[in-house]
Amino acid sequence: MRQTLWKLYTSNEEAWKAMLLACEEAKESIDLEQFIFVADIFGNKLIDVCERKAKEGVKIRFIWDAAGSFSLFGEGIVEDLKKKGIELTFFKTLLPGFLKIHKYKSWYFRNHRRTLVIDGIIGFTGSICVSEIYKNWRDTNVRIEGLVVKDMQRSFDRMWDRAHKKKLLKIKKEIYHDNEFKYITNTPIPGHRRLYRHILEAIRYSKKYIYITTPYFVPTHRLARTLKFAASRGVDVKIMIPEWSDHPIVDLASRTFFHQILSSGAKIFLHKGKMLHSKTILIDGNWASIGTMNMDNMSLLYNFEANLITDNKRLSEELFSHFIRDMINSEEITLEKWNNRYWVEKFSGFFIRLIRDFL
Repeated sequence: MRQTLWKLYTSNEEAWKAMLLACEEAKESIDLEQFIFVADIFGNKLIDVCERKAKEGVKIRFIWDAAGSFSLFGEGIVEDLKKKGIELTFFKTLLPGFLKIHKYKSWYFRNHRRTLVIDGIIGFTGSICVSEIYKNWRDTNVRIEGLVVKDMQRSFDRMWDRAHKKKLLKIKKEIYHDNEFKYITNTPIPGHRRLYRHILEAIRYSKKYIYITTPYFVPTHRLARTLKFAASRGVDVKIMIPEWSDHPIVDLASRTFFHQILSSGAKIFLHKGKMLHSKTILIDGNWASIGTMNMDNMSLLYNFEANLITDNKRLSEELFSHFIRDMINSEEITLEKWNNRYWVEKFSGFFIRLIRDFL
């Protein structure tokens, strides 16, 4: 079996350059699935490359989420790209969900995945957004070559069919992944939240440590219980989130969990400086997750997500070193410090609890 090759990127500019280069070298196909795509400096660079490759006969397909990539509506970009031979679709238009109150949950079902597959043999995934706006964010992305990319391709094909409302055929689970790497997806359909279940199981079987990096921490009650139980067993649980993210309401909701998480013995770190948007989990040095899933209700229950799961120790070690480096720029919030917070924070937490299950 051919060895799986991978490379991590913690700089978005480096990740974008690698993605552009891979697209430049495409021979047969370029498939991009992206939650946020903005037609700015970087977005247009990617579009220019894909237009050139389309002229060379390369098959190009884009899936943009209608909510995350809302800025593209009314710009004439879609019609122009189609004329140039690029196939594209928006996942779940917004209007029906706004007009029909009984379909509000369907509007919640966003395609939050960020996947690029080149020729079915090179894959990219992680937390990156396609826009110059996010060039200074602290993300984690991975380029991968190997058998697991076939799973990434199959996942894209199914989402393409779903976006076009084609009937999805039943297929065997995980028929392509190798022994070290798996590409596991999550859908909001009950019984199909495979990634969520996989993460819960990994946490339950942890023995030494669990290190989580997430921009938004509003866990389901089930995930919160599982983390607290792991900490009570003596597992070193560390959760790193931004001091303040790009969604202040979500930050306030995160803080409503601090007391119960800290009381269990787990530790919470607030990252300062760059917006921490990385979505990684490290467990015991032999299990790691990189991808699009946040530790919040939206990602765990309502969005279409996908993560690369691996037991590759070298990759785990590299992610571990990045986690330790990020801790240097973080402040630990102890239970004593949290209990002594300002009364305004305590008061606001009472009201945020009423809506946090929808975040």
